[in-house]
Amino acid sequence: MEFAFYICALVAVLATLRVITHTNPVHALLYLIISLLAISGVFFALGAYFAAALEIIVYAGAIMVLFVFVVMMLNLGKSVVDQEREWLKPQLWIGPGLLSAILLAVVVYAILSVNDQGIDGTAISAKQVGIALFGPYVLAVELASMLLLAGLVVAFHIGREERPGELLSNRPGDSAKRKTEEHA
Repeated sequence: MEFAFYICALVAVLATLRVITHTNPVHALLYLIISLLAISGVFFALGAYFAAALEIIVYAGAIMVLFVFVVMMLNLGKSVVDQEREWLKPQLWIGPGLLSAILLAVVVYAILSVNDQGIDGTAISAKQVGIALFGPYVLAVELASMLLLAGLVVAFHIGREERPGELLSNRPGDSAKRKTEEHA
C-alpha cells in the first residue's frame, strides 16, 4: 500500500499544480477532479476507507457538479462556442486522461493487494456518521459550507452584467419588454 500512497500523492500534487497554473476554467476543474480522486486514493492507502469514499462522493461528485454549474453560470458569450470546439481536440485531454489512467492502475493494484485489516463489515448508520461529523468536526464542516456558499455568491456577481445600482428586475429594458408582452 506504500506504493499506492506515493503514486496517488504524486498524481495529487501534479494535478493540483495544473489546477493552479491552467488558464481554462473547465480544464482546471477536470484536473481538480483528478486531484480529489488522488486524495481519495491517499486516504484508501492509509486505511481510511470511509474518508476515501466520502472524498469521492462529496467532493469529486457533488461539489464538482456545483463548480461546473458556477462556470456555466458565468455566461461568457459567443466566444465560448469557438472555445468549446477547441476543447474537443485530443491533445487537451491527454493530461487528465493520463493522470486518470495512472490512478485507475493504482486503485486496481491497491484493491487486489488489500488484505483484511480489521474491516469487519458492520454497517454504520447515518446517525453515527452525522454524530461523528457534527460532533468534534462541526466547525470544519460549517466553515467548508460557508466557503462554498461564498464562492457561489462571488461567481454569481462576477457573471452578472455590469449595471451598478440596478436590480435585474428593475432595468428599463426589462420593464418595457414586460409591457409589450402584456399588451400582445
